[in-house]
Amino acid sequence: MTRRILLVVGAVAAICIVFFGVVFAFYYHKYQHIVDDRLAKPLFANTAKIYAAPTELRPGQKYTVQYIEQQLRSAGYSIDGEGSASPMGTFTAGAESITIHPGPQSFHAPDSATVTFDSGAISQITGSNGQQLAAYELEPLLVTDLSDQNRAKRRLVTYDELPQTLVHAVTSIEDRRFFEHGGVDYYSILGWTWHDLRGDRRYAGGASTLTMQLAKIMFLSPERTFSRKFRQVLITFQLENHYSKQKIFEIYANQVPLGQRGSFSINGFGEAAQAYFGKDVRQLTLPECALLAGLIQSPSRLNPYRHAERAISRRNVVLDAMVETGAITKTQAEEAKATPLHLVPGAVDAGEAPYFVDLVRDQLSQRLNDADYNQQGLRIYTSLDPDLQRAATEAVNEEMKNVDEQVERLHERRVKAGDESPIVYPQVALIALNPHTGQILALVGGRNYGSSQYNHAVAHRPTGSIFKPFVFAAAFNTSLAGAQLTNSDGVSATFTPVTTLNDEQTTFTFAGNQTYTPKDFEGKYMGEVTARTALEFSLNNATISLAEMVGYNNVASLARDAGIKSARGTPAMAIGAYDATPLEMAGAYTVFANGGVKIDPWMVASVRNPNGDPVADYTPTTKPILDPRSAFLTTALMEDVINHGTAAGVRLQGFRAPAAGKTGTSHDAWFAGFTSNLLTIVWVGNDDYSDIKIEGAHAAAPIWADFMKRAIALPEYSDTKDFVPPSGVTQVTLDKATNLIADASCSEADYTAYFLDGTQPTDTCDHANGDQRNIFQRIFGLGEKPAAPPSTPGAQPVASQPATPVPAGQPQPAAQAPVPAVDDKPKKKPGFFRRLFGGGKKDNDDQSNQPAQPSTPQ
Repeated sequence: MTRRILLVVGAVAAICIVFFGVVFAFYYHKYQHIVDDRLAKPLFANTAKIYAAPTELRPGQKYTVQYIEQQLRSAGYSIDGEGSASPMGTFTAGAESITIHPGPQSFHAPDSATVTFDSGAISQITGSNGQQLAAYELEPLLVTDLSDQNRAKRRLVTYDELPQTLVHAVTSIEDRRFFEHGGVDYYSILGWTWHDLRGDRRYAGGASTLTMQLAKIMFLSPERTFSRKFRQVLITFQLENHYSKQKIFEIYANQVPLGQRGSFSINGFGEAAQAYFGKDVRQLTLPECALLAGLIQSPSRLNPYRHAERAISRRNVVLDAMVETGAITKTQAEEAKATPLHLVPGAVDAGEAPYFVDLVRDQLSQRLNDADYNQQGLRIYTSLDPDLQRAATEAVNEEMKNVDEQVERLHERRVKAGDESPIVYPQVALIALNPHTGQILALVGGRNYGSSQYNHAVAHRPTGSIFKPFVFAAAFNTSLAGAQLTNSDGVSATFTPVTTLNDEQTTFTFAGNQTYTPKDFEGKYMGEVTARTALEFSLNNATISLAEMVGYNNVASLARDAGIKSARGTPAMAIGAYDATPLEMAGAYTVFANGGVKIDPWMVASVRNPNGDPVADYTPTTKPILDPRSAFLTTALMEDVINHGTAAGVRLQGFRAPAAGKTGTSHDAWFAGFTSNLLTIVWVGNDDYSDIKIEGAHAAAPIWADFMKRAIALPEYSDTKDFVPPSGVTQVTLDKATNLIADASCSEADYTAYFLDGTQPTDTCDHANGDQRNIFQRIFGLGEKPAAPPSTPGAQPVASQPATPVPAGQPQPAAQAPVPAVDDKPKKKPGFFRRLFGGGKKDNDDQSNQPAQPSTPQ
């Protein structure tokens, strides 16, 4: 009986073995094909890499040796004489100097340079042949790669590039017998199976070998089932048969997830070394290697930025494990445990300009005309400044909190008034560029890329009053052509900053019989004002009156040449009724900041192959639009907007550098402004096109001021300068009461203004045509007040004449549009206190009781 039982048991066992063998052979053969197919393709997509613009070093900049060394490490440079030289380049750092040697794969020519420092600033830059250099560019930093749909970021490394300390750290804590076993730890598998059958989910063993981890990461879903474990073992055998241990470790080192950076996951030690420590993986120290090895267990829970104590504790566990395996001594472990984390500040959370990268991707698809360009390992060198991008992101995040508070207060008022409509939080865009090169230095396309990838930097929105400077520029340009402007009283004169404009509610007639009746902000009007005041306080009716005098089509032509393609010759155009994108407006404003020359904003400078050889280089497009004098005179008016007008809040916010700008409010809030070396556009508005009901001065301008303060604190943008008038422009000091040349007899209120040579006032405020009353008579209205001076002092009224030809590159003025009939009632004068003290007003933007109506060409 016993023998029979043994025979039965043996037979059953044999059948089970045969059955298991057949099943195993079937699945082994099945997964062999799966693994072979996967391994026949490149393991990692050789995606294009996006590089920032090179940092330019100049004598006098406040840089240090340590900062330059960190930049070079981040760019992949190695220390000269330590290990194998990086193909990107090497450097040698001293106490007060650093010598840079670009390598064969560098973006730059292999010309070395020595940068010397003194008292925390660059004192000189010396070339390889001893000559003094005015500037030297560092290696562009890698921003990101154009990752696949999984949004994974990695920097591929070979096994030989990995420091042995990192290899020992990983194997000591994850798989001590990695280089000896065949890929599977059978004791661990049995333990996992036993606990799984018992329903004990706390047991975390089973996938303890690196090869099994790699099989799970590359081929399997994360569920914990027996069938998944069985497939994992089969794939592990296949990987062990295909590759050497060194190759398996290399694949693992490039694939293992190690955290999150913005909206991208950090995959592999090459990317993690840069993300956490800002250095090439070959330069990692013992405590840094131990920290990265420790992150493998749970990258989110052990994130060193959010959970430093957990990360340090896990790092120390890895160091103890390395002592146990004999990889390091106990003394080395104790020294490493005493080392601070030394993380790169904010590297993981700083983001990588996702809206900028998306635009680069779109441009590459159009320019290269190659669907597979992202699989060729191309290097894309762009215009981005990472430091400025960080400043833009921080300014937007900080100031949008204030915008949200304003939105919440407005919503509370509506609710109290019985309006139960839901609250809408606005979106934002910011573009910063170099106005002399067109280089887009920073770009924010929304308040949170993770929530919305819609790029508001390229969304078409009505421009509001940031369009108005083009009206004034067209007027200056017309004057330069020899033409004079005829006002509603039939008086013709050359346009200057003190030309008198009518700011009363007016019905403008255009295109035959179409009418347009705009309102000023809050329905308040200032009567007769100078052109300077009209722009300073963003007066709608005065600006449209000027556009009518210049010719609506002339203004529209100038705007289209500047890049505002939708502009049409209607009254509503003058106050920004037509749309453009924030990026287009940034390009348009280069006309003012760049001496009348429009330069197209650009993002991609060069495309190169993986070895650094050029594939395609791109140069920006430039076009003369305005006479430099017109550009400067308009800029001078916009300086008054910031210093005394609707944007004076940026001064109260602490921004002191010389700057020019213009607020804008339609349904959206805008601010456009620039210094001598940086131009920035800010837009705030609602995606549903509802009225934000916050002026540009209170929503967009504070973001601009916050960003610009951060920008000028950086060495590259700290040397802001005054705007320098070109030849042919004269500066004079005028009496505020009369707009004539100020002298000792005038009131204490005066100001400076710029004029085209020959158009400046020639009379002084005490001239016979001026006001001879003393200060008390003026204050109390005593004595006989003289007649007001002509709109342009010193200019003689003449009959309206056709415009003479405009110089090449300038918009051609058209025949003067008919002047619409206006009421004969007396013109409303500015109030006493406004005349005496120059009282201000909020941003008077496009508030109309009629929609904008496009007109036919005049």
